[in-house]
Amino acid sequence: MRIAYLDCFAGISGDMFLGALIDAGVDPQILHTAVAALNLDASLKIERVDRSGISCTKVTILEAGKPAETTHPHEKTHDHFHEQRTHEETTHHHHPKTQHQHKAGNHHPHEEPHQHNHTHEHHDHAHGRSLTVIRQLIQSAKLAEPVKQTAIRAFELLGASEAKIHNVSIEKIHFHEVGAVDAIVDIVAASAGIHALNIQRWYCSPLNVGGGTVDCAHGRFPVPAPATADLLRDVPTYSAHIQQELVTPTGAAIIRTLSPAFGPQPAMRVQQIGYGAGTRNPKDFPNTLRISIGETEDARQSSVAVLETALDDLSPQILAHVTERAFELGALDVMSTAVQMKKGRLGTLITILADDAQVRALEELLLRETSTLGVRIHHERRSCLERTYTTVTTPYGDIRIKIGMRLGEVFNAAPEFEDCRAAAAKHAIPVKQVQQSAIAAYFTGAKN
Repeated sequence: MRIAYLDCFAGISGDMFLGALIDAGVDPQILHTAVAALNLDASLKIERVDRSGISCTKVTILEAGKPAETTHPHEKTHDHFHEQRTHEETTHHHHPKTQHQHKAGNHHPHEEPHQHNHTHEHHDHAHGRSLTVIRQLIQSAKLAEPVKQTAIRAFELLGASEAKIHNVSIEKIHFHEVGAVDAIVDIVAASAGIHALNIQRWYCSPLNVGGGTVDCAHGRFPVPAPATADLLRDVPTYSAHIQQELVTPTGAAIIRTLSPAFGPQPAMRVQQIGYGAGTRNPKDFPNTLRISIGETEDARQSSVAVLETALDDLSPQILAHVTERAFELGALDVMSTAVQMKKGRLGTLITILADDAQVRALEELLLRETSTLGVRIHHERRSCLERTYTTVTTPYGDIRIKIGMRLGEVFNAAPEFEDCRAAAAKHAIPVKQVQQSAIAAYFTGAKN
């Protein structure tokens, strides 16, 4: 099984993650193409730099050919969001980096002053983009559907944390205009790189969050900043070596989106190693993110934890909620089976498969969210095919094919359902028609 391990001894940010991906072998053109698809007049500057004697890849986001404005030195943006307010309120409650946008005479060059409070264009420039606008921007880009879904998921996580902190609806949270370009480029490019790697399982070390304080739009806070702290709930963290912010909100959102297993590096045959550089270069501290990519020691055999509990008084709505939350917490699979319990009552057997690192959180989920008084936990050996992906071209667009193989022999090949469903919706045809077309394209060799 192809796995990746993130060593976050110096934290993680969006640009560090992009640098590590490229340094580990991801084709930079994949990231350039993803950024160009956004039509934001943004681009990537990729260079080799030194961090405490380690050669790393540094990625800088450019906007209109110039480095995007920074609000803190570790990553391009820190306070990603602010609550939407009226124009009169923003003249008194503006972001410190955007005060000039509210001064008299600073209108959009193509609008009249009396349009100041009404045009969508000015709203974007003065107040930033809402989550709805960002979703639409990503959905309309010429990107593979899985890349879009991963990017949108990361932004939803960011937005949900900020909405919780400010006690407002997630749709009232707006991305700052300057920070938005950086954040969108970081997250979309990262999503493209993630899917290009075709990693079956992500692993991650505990996160070094750094220390000290950080200046936010709403005041000075201890590290980690509020949004970062919320995103890192249930994630193992520590503070060491340096009194600076090391984990940014974007970096934390990427970690949450990957949903890795946390702990020491698992037994693996490392094939690729990449180092992504942060902006800072402190003395005697390598400000880098390391990614190691390879195969599990035995790609055909692995151990999996099994959590089970049987219930005869569980609401179907709660069952659906528990299933959804289990996947968010990193479950490999969740199954519900109809069973007959004592006194002839019909019930449901919930079975969750997971790596050891997720067992505690999933056990807590079952005990808190269901009516069970106990959870059975045991381990099973499983035999797995090596998994890889290829892409085929069909009349309905590009579709990914998941391939299961052993020792070079293909046992199974199946089109990704989400790709097929998106293509079917776009062309108003049955999903099975897209599936059949993708399989035919695969077996006739029409591969990209």
